[in-house]
Amino acid sequence: MKTSRTALNLTEGRPVKRILLFAIPVFLGNLFQICYSLVDTKIVGRILGETALAAVGSVSILYTLLTGFFNGLSLGFGVLTARFYGSGEERKLKENVAVAVTLGFLTAAVIVTTVAVLIRPILALLNVPPQQMDMALSYITLLVWGMFVTLAYNLCANTLRAIGDSLTPLVFLVIAALTNVGLDYLFILVFDMGVRGAAVATLVSQMLSVVLCLMRIRQGFPILHIAREHFVFSKDRVIPLYQSGLSMGLMSSLVNFGSLVLQSGINQLGTNIIVAHTAARKMFEIWGLPVSVLGSSMATYCGQNYGAGRYDRIRQGMKSVLLIGAVWDGIVFVLAHTISPYLIRFITSSDNEEIIYWGTTYLRVDMSFLLVCLFIVILRNCMQGFGDYRTPILSSLIELVGKLVFTFVFVRIFGYWGIIWTEPAIWFVMVIPLIVMTVRNPVMKKKEGIADE
Repeated sequence: MKTSRTALNLTEGRPVKRILLFAIPVFLGNLFQICYSLVDTKIVGRILGETALAAVGSVSILYTLLTGFFNGLSLGFGVLTARFYGSGEERKLKENVAVAVTLGFLTAAVIVTTVAVLIRPILALLNVPPQQMDMALSYITLLVWGMFVTLAYNLCANTLRAIGDSLTPLVFLVIAALTNVGLDYLFILVFDMGVRGAAVATLVSQMLSVVLCLMRIRQGFPILHIAREHFVFSKDRVIPLYQSGLSMGLMSSLVNFGSLVLQSGINQLGTNIIVAHTAARKMFEIWGLPVSVLGSSMATYCGQNYGAGRYDRIRQGMKSVLLIGAVWDGIVFVLAHTISPYLIRFITSSDNEEIIYWGTTYLRVDMSFLLVCLFIVILRNCMQGFGDYRTPILSSLIELVGKLVFTFVFVRIFGYWGIIWTEPAIWFVMVIPLIVMTVRNPVMKKKEGIADE
């Protein structure tokens, strides 16, 4: 199959080297995504004040929930694309891409319309404070309708990554991130659009990245060029796509829905706690980024090697990634216990001691258990790559139930301490089925293929 020079075949070469070559551009791309989200947070806090920052923070988890679902959906579609790429079936690859695009936008139409119609009741369920309701509604409504743009980018990026090209999405994300910074100042500071300006800046910059990705695919990736005959909506094509896509989308959604429930509890603890948690979660996302990137990279890596029958490479890749992740977790532990107060102060642009204390405490406790989170993320994504869709969803259901219990029981008793200990406690429970089912999976025992040295 002919692909661009930037595409990477993950079924050849040393596993750890191939995984890192693929993962580094993904990491940098995700880092830029987080950075321009962080820029939104900092600009809103510095220019519009803590009330506006709290308004954005009180609904940010809803945005994360939706983006997480659509990213998971497109990543799940991409896992099947990776399998066809690994097995060399170009016709099936093109059909997979064509049907994935159609299913993706049909799914988005249903979800986005439903959320947009119910947006006020949803914010009420989130316990958004009355003084922040108008700003929060203005901000999140635009982002909800902009989910079509978000989905378009994720479909482009995850399809490119499925055939081994993680560089192209990175380049265009960098351009989008820099554009977003300039547009933030333009819409918020110059045009005086308030928090709505931050949302507009995000959507315009995302649209730019979509256009650039489509232009690049048209010019350099003939393997992804689809025609009318590739839109084959047979049961053999649609059902596996939805199994994979919805599995990863639901896995992300269950996790984020649990966080959304937690946010409803946080929103009752006052503006200082909302701001502290918003800032701490930004740092959590940044420090946890290498872990999540290694996980998503392993979904593609396992998908390609599963399609090629290289089960030995899957096992070697898993061991290498877990070791790399463990080293990073040790570094994060040191950072969390040394520089957290300075980071919280920088993100919030605030000297409020209560904000700094609670943000710092959250980071120090949760980052101490990131190693458990590493195993969860890596094992869940590997399972998706070699076709176990049930166990990751079971693990995510455990997380959702745990967050429900903590929100409605422990947060009421212990306040923000209940929030702080929610995830570490749940991680230890949800990792158990993942370890057990990974060990039992036939892929861990099959001997086909010999890894390249």
